[in-house]
Amino acid sequence: MWQRIADFVLRFRIILLVLLFAITGVMGYFASKVELSYDFTSAIPTDNPKYQDYQRFRQMFGEDGSTMMLGVQSPQLFTPAMFKDYATLSHDISKIDSVTNVLGVPAAIRIVPDTVKKIGVQKIFPEDLSNVNMDSLKGIFESMPFYKGLLYNSQTHAYVMAIGISKYSLASKDRTRVINKIIELGDAFGKKYNTEVHYSGLPHIRTQMANKVQHELKIFLLLSFALTAVILLIFFRSIVAVLTSMIVVAIGVVWSFGTLGLIGYKITLLTGVIPPLVVVIGIPNCVYFLNKYHTEFGELGIKIPSLKNMVGKMGIVTLFTNLTAAIGFGVFYFTKSVILKEFGLVAGLNIMGLFFISLVFIPAVYSFLPAPNTRHTSYLESKWMNSLLDSLTTLVFHNRKLLYTVTILICAASVVGMLRLKAVGHIVDDLPHSDKIYTDLKFFEKNFKGVMPLEIIVDTKKKYGALKSLETWQKVDSLTTLLESRPEIGGGLNLIKGIKFVKQGMLGGGVENYSLPDEIQFGGIRPMLISALRKRDNNSPNQLNKVLFSYVDTNIQSLRLSVNVADIGSVAMPKLLNEIQPKALALFDTADYKLTFTGTSITFLEGSRFIINSLRDSLIWAFAMILVCMVVLFRDWRIVLIAVITNIVPLLITAGVMGWLGVPLKPSTVLVFSVALGITVDVTIRFLVNFKQELSTHNEDIEMTVRRSIRDTGLSIIFTSFILIAGFAVFAVSEFDGTKSLGYLTSLTLLLAMVFNLTLQPALLLWMDKAKKNRAVKKD
Repeated sequence: MWQRIADFVLRFRIILLVLLFAITGVMGYFASKVELSYDFTSAIPTDNPKYQDYQRFRQMFGEDGSTMMLGVQSPQLFTPAMFKDYATLSHDISKIDSVTNVLGVPAAIRIVPDTVKKIGVQKIFPEDLSNVNMDSLKGIFESMPFYKGLLYNSQTHAYVMAIGISKYSLASKDRTRVINKIIELGDAFGKKYNTEVHYSGLPHIRTQMANKVQHELKIFLLLSFALTAVILLIFFRSIVAVLTSMIVVAIGVVWSFGTLGLIGYKITLLTGVIPPLVVVIGIPNCVYFLNKYHTEFGELGIKIPSLKNMVGKMGIVTLFTNLTAAIGFGVFYFTKSVILKEFGLVAGLNIMGLFFISLVFIPAVYSFLPAPNTRHTSYLESKWMNSLLDSLTTLVFHNRKLLYTVTILICAASVVGMLRLKAVGHIVDDLPHSDKIYTDLKFFEKNFKGVMPLEIIVDTKKKYGALKSLETWQKVDSLTTLLESRPEIGGGLNLIKGIKFVKQGMLGGGVENYSLPDEIQFGGIRPMLISALRKRDNNSPNQLNKVLFSYVDTNIQSLRLSVNVADIGSVAMPKLLNEIQPKALALFDTADYKLTFTGTSITFLEGSRFIINSLRDSLIWAFAMILVCMVVLFRDWRIVLIAVITNIVPLLITAGVMGWLGVPLKPSTVLVFSVALGITVDVTIRFLVNFKQELSTHNEDIEMTVRRSIRDTGLSIIFTSFILIAGFAVFAVSEFDGTKSLGYLTSLTLLLAMVFNLTLQPALLLWMDKAKKNRAVKKD
C-alpha cells in the first residue's frame, strides 16, 4: 500500500504541492485573525456546580473581576503637595477611556444630614486644598471604619486606589491600552515622590500574563527554529535539507495558527505553546524521511526509487509516530475543560497535519532536486556516532544484568520520590517570586490581605426579603465580621456596611455610631431603600448609590457580600471554605436562606484542580489508546509488553525527580507526562518497526536483528532526540515557572527515553529471545 502511496505522491507531485500551498494560504488568512484570550475561568467545565454558581452571580451582580488595584505606601501621603498630586492621579485615571470609576482616598465621601434630601453626600477632601487643614481632614477620614482595610492600612501607611474598568474593554485587546495608561500615570507619580507604585487585581494580572504569553510565543518560535536549524545543519551538512525541513515546520506553524482562527479559538497559556511544539515535533518527521532517503540512495544510487522506498518504508513509521503523538495531545479534547479541549483538538489535528505535509512536501520537492552527494550522507559513517552505537551494543549484549539492576534501583528511588508529589495551584504560581506581578500581589496581601474576589450570596428566598427584617441584616453583619476575622480575607463591600456608614454620618460622624440601626431606625430606612432600589439607576454618579445597586439584586431578594482573599492556593482555599461554611450556615437557617460561595478566586482554583485531574485521566486514556495502536501495529504481546515497559520507565523517573525536587503537580507540570508519552512512544515505534521489518531478512535471528536495529535506527533516534530535547529546552527561557518545568522536565523525559529505547528495549528483546529458546529446549 505504501509503495502505491509513494507512486501517487511522485506522479501528482505538482498538483499536490499547489494544493498544499493553497491550503497554507487559506490557513494564513485565518491565522491573521487569531486573538489573545484573557479568560481565566475556561478551565472549569460548564456543568460544574461552581461554574454555574459563578454564572448566576454574574447575571445577578455583574463582573467581580473588573477592578484594578493601585497601591502606594508612604507616611507623607497627606502632606499638601503629595496629596494634591495623588488626587490629580485619581482624576487623570478616571478620565481614561473605559475606566468606569475610581475609588480612593481623594474620592472618599461622608454622609451629612440634609434638610431637603434628608441624606447629603459630601466629599471629605475638597478640590481646592490650598486653605484646608489636612490633618483635620485626615482625622475625619480615619474616623470612618467603612474605609479601614478597604482604602488604607493605618499601621503600614499603605493606600489603595480601586479602579473599575469596563467589561467590554476587558474582553478585548483594548484592555492593554487601558492598563498601560494607568501604569504610565502611576509610575510618573511614583517617580516624582521616589516611591514604588504597586499594581494588582485580576484585570492587571490577566492582561500582563496574556501579554507575556504573546511575547514568549514569538521568542519560542524563533529559538525553536534557530536551534533545530543548527542541529539539522550539523547533522545533514546541507543547506537544502535545513531549508526543506524549516519549510515543512513553517507550514505546520501557519496551519496551527490557522486552525485556531478557523475554529474561533484564542491564544491561551496552553494553545500558545502549540506552534513551538509543531516545530519540535515536525522536525523528526523530516529527519526520519531524509535519513531513510540517504540510506536507500547509498544502497541503490538512484534518486526516484530511493524516494519511493523512503515513503514505502518510513510512511507507516511516521504515520504511527505522529498518530501516537496526536493521541497524547488529542485525548484532552474529551475532557470537560474548555481550555483543555481547545489545546487537545488543535494540537492533535496539527500533529496529524504535519504527517501529511511531510509526506507530500519532502518526496515531491526532492524529486526535483539533485541527488545527494557524499558530503550530505557522510553523517551515516560518523566515527564518534558509530563508536557510541558500538558502546551501546556492548552494554546490551554483555552487561544486561548491570543494566537491569541500575534500572530497578532508579525506578525504586523514583517510586519513593513520586509518593512525595503534591498537587497545588495558585493564580500566579507560574510566575517567579521576583516578578513584579508577584511582588505587587504580595504587597496587597501584606497590607490589605489580598485582591482576589470572593463573593457570598445570601438568598432570602423571598422577593424583597433582603430588606424584610433587621434580623437578616444582623446575620449578614455577623458573617462579615466572621469573614474579616480571617487573616486570609480582607475588607470588602456590602449593603450592610453602607447602611452603617450612612447611620454614622447621620448621627454626627462618631465612630460609635458606625453600627446597625435599631428597630425604629430600620423601620424608617426600609421604605427609602425599597423606593431607591425600585427605580435604580446603575449609571448614577453617586458612589453610595453604586454600592447600593451593586450589592442587592433586582428582586431585592439576595444580598451580596464581596471580600478580597489572598492567593492561598488550590489546597488551602477548600480548607478555608470548609472552616467558614459551617459557621456561616450556623448563622442562617437553611429553611429561610441559601448561601452561595463563589467568585473568580474559587472558579479559577477549581479549574486548576479540575485540569490536574483531567490531565491524569487523559494520560490513562492516552496510554490505553497508544497501547491499542501498538497491538494493531505489532500483533505480538511480548513486543507490546516490552514497548510499555520501555515507555513507563522514563515517565516514572521524571515523576520521581519531581517529587525529590519538590516540583508540585499543577496544570503545566502534569502536562509533561502526556506530552512526553506521545513523543517517546515515537522512538519506541521507530525502533520496533525497524526490528520487525529486519527480522524476516535475518531468518528470524533476534540477536542479529537487534544488533542491526541499534545500528540502523540509533543514528536517527539520537539525532531526533537531541532535536526534541533542544526544542523543549527553549521553554526554559520562559518567565513562567510552569512553562520552564514543561521544558526541562520534558527534555529530561526525552533524554531518558532515548537512553532506554537504545539499551533497555533491545536488552528485553534479547531476554524474549532467550525465553523462547529455553521453552524450545524444554519441549525437545
